[in-house]
Amino acid sequence: MTLVDARPLLQRTPHVLRPDPSRVVSTPFLPGEEIHGAGLSRRAVVLARLLALPDDEVDAALIDVLTSFSARHDDLVELLDERFALVAGHVEGADGLSLERRRLIGACMSQEYAIESAALFNPSMVAHPDQSGLPAGSTRFVMSVRGVGEGHVSCVELRTGVVDAADVVTFDAPGPTTSVAVRHGIEHARDELLRQNEELAGDPADAAARLRALPASFTAAAVEGSPRLAWLASCSYDATFETASSVDSRVLLPGSPAERNGIEDLRLVEVEHTEGQRGYLGTYTAFDGESVAPHLVATDDFTTFRMRRLSGPGAKNKGMALFPRRVGGQYLALSRWDRESNSLAASTDLLHWEDLGTLSAPVWAWEIIQVGNCGSPIETPEGWLVLTHGVGPMRQYGIGAMLLDLDDPRRVRGSLRSPLLTPTADERDGYVPNVVYTCGALLHGDTLVLPYGCSDAAIRVALVDVPQLLTQILAG
Repeated sequence: MTLVDARPLLQRTPHVLRPDPSRVVSTPFLPGEEIHGAGLSRRAVVLARLLALPDDEVDAALIDVLTSFSARHDDLVELLDERFALVAGHVEGADGLSLERRRLIGACMSQEYAIESAALFNPSMVAHPDQSGLPAGSTRFVMSVRGVGEGHVSCVELRTGVVDAADVVTFDAPGPTTSVAVRHGIEHARDELLRQNEELAGDPADAAARLRALPASFTAAAVEGSPRLAWLASCSYDATFETASSVDSRVLLPGSPAERNGIEDLRLVEVEHTEGQRGYLGTYTAFDGESVAPHLVATDDFTTFRMRRLSGPGAKNKGMALFPRRVGGQYLALSRWDRESNSLAASTDLLHWEDLGTLSAPVWAWEIIQVGNCGSPIETPEGWLVLTHGVGPMRQYGIGAMLLDLDDPRRVRGSLRSPLLTPTADERDGYVPNVVYTCGALLHGDTLVLPYGCSDAAIRVALVDVPQLLTQILAG
């Protein structure tokens, strides 16, 4: 008789990643303008006081800044020069100022922002583009996380680590400093902005007429006279990090008016393009303080990120998740456009999404309020494995799973009746209690490495036996 050492369906690892208030970035600080739209700028009077300071006090104050903050920021002097440049046009005799005074002005136009001081949660894990130098059976990964700081503003951070052949997960310790991207304007496609314009609130007629008079592609300068079109154009941009920075130092801060209050819940997936190249796509929720919308991010190397606004009935609300390859010649995505059900969406260009219908709606008590996905579908021989989330009594979240047909993902082959993961006693308390949630897991052999946020207070990891999970799903 042979004894089989059966693995548990799900086992939690000891990892706990908690918010670290020492992780900061420097952002512009224009006195009085920190309250959006308040019209209370004190920039002019602050600049006047700085210009009136005696030279010796300027020198002493700058030395204090450099002594106190240089270890917290890469190339602080360059950063101060950049901040002075933001206000140089408002400084009388700027060219004649000493370097020390210019840099002190730059310091007064700067602030530190603690990117995860309030919360750290909702991770998404993919294989790292560099798998060199690893032992057999190991996978290096990149994990995106959502950090929340002052004012409940969300950003995207990155972590790295390795899963070894025995499914042991090791996280790299991030460095002491962070890196932010430089944003760049892009060429805009006229037809895509026409679609976005039709969906924007208000009368689209004047903007549409102006767009039709433009060439097939143009830069944002071509629509500067139209506040409506200028806003739409600003929502799509590129963001590039210094190549010398480490991946786990990189932070994607809100970069457009649509993201003013946060870049939320990035769902990353490694994708196979038709030309045989591989890259990474993701959808995230752009939040402007009042409304939410799914946006697209694309990157090949986690150095340059292409951020794009989406359109179409399938790209509404939040929680879109892209399939890792085309199916039937078209891009597919999971969608929750109606706020409470899992739906399927399709696109020919990754930008405009049509709704293909509902896949699953709330049925069981643990998901009776709403359901959605927990990341991109994972391809298995049995079908597309989809992690789901459900919200039930007392607004408790649970993570479930369903299986879609490989060739026709509109067909649901089965789903779990009970959640795979719910909060344990030590996972219930946090910024948002009673929540377990993930934005994407990594398939490592027969194991699903499942990072998840618990109550927006920390990130933990569970390991799921995929063959067992598929068996349970198909058993109904």
